[in-house]
Amino acid sequence: MIRINLLPFRAARAKENIRRQVSIFSLMALLLLFVFWYVILHYDDKIKEHESKIASVKQEISIYKAKADRVTKIEKELALLQQKLDAIDSLNNIRKEPVVLMDNLTQLVIPERMWITYLKSAGNSVTLKGVAFDQQTVADFMTNVKSSELFNSEGVDLKTIQLKSIKDAKVREFELVCAKSNVAPKK
Repeated sequence: MIRINLLPFRAARAKENIRRQVSIFSLMALLLLFVFWYVILHYDDKIKEHESKIASVKQEISIYKAKADRVTKIEKELALLQQKLDAIDSLNNIRKEPVVLMDNLTQLVIPERMWITYLKSAGNSVTLKGVAFDQQTVADFMTNVKSSELFNSEGVDLKTIQLKSIKDAKVREFELVCAKSNVAPKK
């Protein structure tokens, strides 16, 4: 009987299997390296793209920040100018106040029966001193002052009234304290 030794065939088959597994492993490793390389490049490109977007956004922010700073500066200047305009308006109103007060008082005075000799306006208070022929004239003047829009009707007080003799004529010297009204008189 003939005997055949199959051992070298099995050893060759085992070598072939090992070679095939090594080649599959090396191809898989190479494929895996290629995939990693592709993913790294892909994400690197995305990172660069995002960095360029961030840089452009930062540049736009700096442009808009400069504009926003300019706007806030202009708003501050406008507020300052508005304060100055308000101050000018209040000064104009204060400047016109004595004229308006005198104009209204001349309309309230009873002609040829009384005269105002002293006028002092301080804050919301007006002090008037004058001379009248009789007490009825002073009372009529007080009624006129109370009905005026320029003065507060409850704030008219007669402080003093005295009988004086001027060149053989008997007159009444009086002092009134009036509270101004917040309503501006009609022109």
